[in-house]
Amino acid sequence: MKSEKAVQVIIGGEAGQGLATVGRLLSLILVRLGYRIVVTQSYMSRIRGGHNTFAIRVSPGEIAAPVEPIDVLVALTPETVDLHRGDLTEDGLIVGDASFVEKRKGCAAVPFGEIAREQHVNTAAVGLLCSVLGIGLDMAEALVDETFKKKNEQVIEENLAALRGGYEWAEQREEIHRPLPAPRRREKRLMMSGNEAIALGALSAGVRLCAFYPMTPSTSIPLTLISAAGEAGVVVEQAEDEIAAINMAIGASYAGAPAMVATSGGGFALMIEGVSLAAMTETPVVVVVAQRPGPATGLPTRTEQADLEMVLYAGHGEFPRAIFAPGDVEECFYLARQAFETAEHYQGPVFVLTDQFLADSARAVKPFPVEELEQVRPGADPDSVKTPYRRYEITGDGISPRLLPGASDHLVVAGSDEHTEDGHLTEDLGARLRLADKRLRKGLGLSRETIAPSYAGDAEPEVLLVCWGSVKGAALEAAGRLRDSGTAAAVLHFSQVWPLDPGRFLDRLRGPARVIAVEGNATGQLARLIHRESGFEIPERIHRYDGLPITPGYILRSMEG
Repeated sequence: MKSEKAVQVIIGGEAGQGLATVGRLLSLILVRLGYRIVVTQSYMSRIRGGHNTFAIRVSPGEIAAPVEPIDVLVALTPETVDLHRGDLTEDGLIVGDASFVEKRKGCAAVPFGEIAREQHVNTAAVGLLCSVLGIGLDMAEALVDETFKKKNEQVIEENLAALRGGYEWAEQREEIHRPLPAPRRREKRLMMSGNEAIALGALSAGVRLCAFYPMTPSTSIPLTLISAAGEAGVVVEQAEDEIAAINMAIGASYAGAPAMVATSGGGFALMIEGVSLAAMTETPVVVVVAQRPGPATGLPTRTEQADLEMVLYAGHGEFPRAIFAPGDVEECFYLARQAFETAEHYQGPVFVLTDQFLADSARAVKPFPVEELEQVRPGADPDSVKTPYRRYEITGDGISPRLLPGASDHLVVAGSDEHTEDGHLTEDLGARLRLADKRLRKGLGLSRETIAPSYAGDAEPEVLLVCWGSVKGAALEAAGRLRDSGTAAAVLHFSQVWPLDPGRFLDRLRGPARVIAVEGNATGQLARLIHRESGFEIPERIHRYDGLPITPGYILRSMEG
């Protein structure tokens, strides 16, 4: 990916000050005008106070990752200036209230109290930023009207007045203008986060139940489903704990309702016995694990990629599974769909691994063709099965006909103990071997259908960056910068991290002079897994585990040692 001309705007302040309101409104304006964005949110685990940021990287062309340098810093508190002044670019601008921002070059000391009433200051800030970025007010006015249309006309007019006040103040001060390059063309795009895309992908696949216990950063998945529950016919249940949540999902799926749970590492730890229950009963269930730093509560509002091995080995006993790890918002949508299809076909637990960065990161995406996509169809045709019906019939591929209880004249029997082909419990050790082998044979099919890692860049690179999940964008931009500097570079990105098929990637690893694994954890979990499965040990590692997302600059600095 070639680096594009981009501008980074960071809005900083305390929780409760409305910085996310400013950020989301500005982001939506930019997307509707045809710009590409990468939003990164950094927030503390508290309702009020603490220092939070809402970062918007915007460009007329494609961009895929956050960066560190700041072009425009909007400070809602003096602390924001102190913390981020050192990250400003040479021509960077600080925007803040005149009570704490100096009137000097590179600063916009704004008399917000004169421009707007206190409750409308955030709207005034949006208008001011529209002027600073040179994007006009038409789209902003339309969005303010759209945002407040459920309130009375007076509220709309007061916010429009504040918007125009901020814009007009900035228009008189040419020295603070940092105009964006014009967008290449205005295409219809949606502003969507990773978690919103996962929820939409699940809806397109036909999810009927989402059970959850609130846990950052996964909670916005069920919240998004709640907003569509009435129209889509989805039940979203907040359970008393994570154990109840996964058992609800398994029960719903057993009865024929495609089901999922959404959680993070600590919540998933409580679900693990349920994962084994889904495996033994061969019941489809989709588990979304939105990673954050641990152990224990760790940094609950930061990001990390340290739960791959936990999800890979979760559950007692041996059984096959698939683990998807989307790298961008589009993959969040399509891999959530894929997870439901895979779970239904192979009748067992399937996992989607995301993280706080991708969960909260908004992008401009093309609308998904949801009308053209089919939903999963739970269960087999009762007329297609042999009589007497055997729920766990031994088959060559390990996949037995799954009938739904009460949907036909056939008796459907299932239990958590080892069982015979007809579902009745047994301690016959021969039957145990046959049923265990049957379940494991499904893993062969999963391996054949695994998604090959994507490859982007030079055909014969000097440097190959190997990554998974949300590191994708940063790796692509880092490789693009290497190519700009004359170094042949490429990226090998894994959007499915289990099963691994070495035949689909081993040749890529053997050619480059430098192969570097880039992961958001301390131990190189994917690199170790690749070594175990293929015998290839990736010689160089770049790790980040301080709770911040990996950026192109972080990769390049780490490569220099």
